[in-house]
Amino acid sequence: MPVVNAYAAPSATGDLVPTKIKRRDVGPRDVLIEIRYAGICHSDIHTVRGHWGPQQYPLAPGHEIAGIVTQVGAEVTRHSVGDRVGVGCMVNSCRECVNCLKGEEQYCLAGNTGTYGAVDRDGTITQGGYSTHVVVSEDFVVRIPDALGLDVAAPLLCAGITTYSPLRHWGAGPGKKVAVVGLGGLGHMAVKIAHAMGAEVTVLSQSLKKQEDGLRLGADHYFASGDPSTFETLAGSFDLIINTVSASIDISAYLQLLSLDGALVNVGAPAETLPVNAFALITGRRSFAGSMIGGIRETQEMLDFCAEHGLGSEIEVIPASAINEAYERVLASDVRFRFVIDVATL
Repeated sequence: MPVVNAYAAPSATGDLVPTKIKRRDVGPRDVLIEIRYAGICHSDIHTVRGHWGPQQYPLAPGHEIAGIVTQVGAEVTRHSVGDRVGVGCMVNSCRECVNCLKGEEQYCLAGNTGTYGAVDRDGTITQGGYSTHVVVSEDFVVRIPDALGLDVAAPLLCAGITTYSPLRHWGAGPGKKVAVVGLGGLGHMAVKIAHAMGAEVTVLSQSLKKQEDGLRLGADHYFASGDPSTFETLAGSFDLIINTVSASIDISAYLQLLSLDGALVNVGAPAETLPVNAFALITGRRSFAGSMIGGIRETQEMLDFCAEHGLGSEIEVIPASAINEAYERVLASDVRFRFVIDVATL
């Protein structure tokens, strides 16, 4: 069982520290990936700090993984040594339930196996991409097109697919008006992707401080949600709203911005409950929905779409020694727009 370098949280309150973690031996259907880059997601912070429930420590987070295949099992057919590949938020599922058979493994009825903090098939706790190597079943590894740099591709494995999936599912495209709430790690990709799909895109951010960025990334309009007049001006405007923020917001107020049969889709995951006024739904036949990443097939579709349209995440590459500082900066919204760890520095 290989032992590799990693950065891991020793507890819910301690800083992440250099450590060693064990990886399982490469099985017949497994691939060994040398990780080159790993994105930092807000959910990494929520998880290691216990916001979403107790964890087993030490825990190495990271589910935005980009690297190179260095070994394959004897029965592997999808990937070869030297391939540029990625791993996202899950590394297995039951593969037998109705959702898995549809290619929607993220909604596995038995629960998908998360890339970190989940029980792996050998009974150990999965450890994520803040490490030099990972062993993953070939069925949960995706190909990264040559047109995408591994560094800008890494966040697409979470931020990209988390926003691409609802935009595709709810039909973003020409003639559709799409609003994106928040312009952070998720929001900036939602803007890029919705624009590339041909939708008219509006950013709703707390203030106008990122307006120049939003317009540069593809937004047609930009409004401050902190200005009460915004909700009067935009009432009944949008076919689709993607809420990317991981904090409590007034969902009922945002529902009023939807046109008839519009949908507000939550992809952020705040720890707090989000109350909804039923009248905000029934007075416009509006929908309030949720979406969680995408299946493996759709993740590959997203990567190919991003490569075709020249879309990558806006990143700041950091050494592993800056992970804890990066966490604090994420919490302070001080990043444009995604931190990516250069794993060579582990």
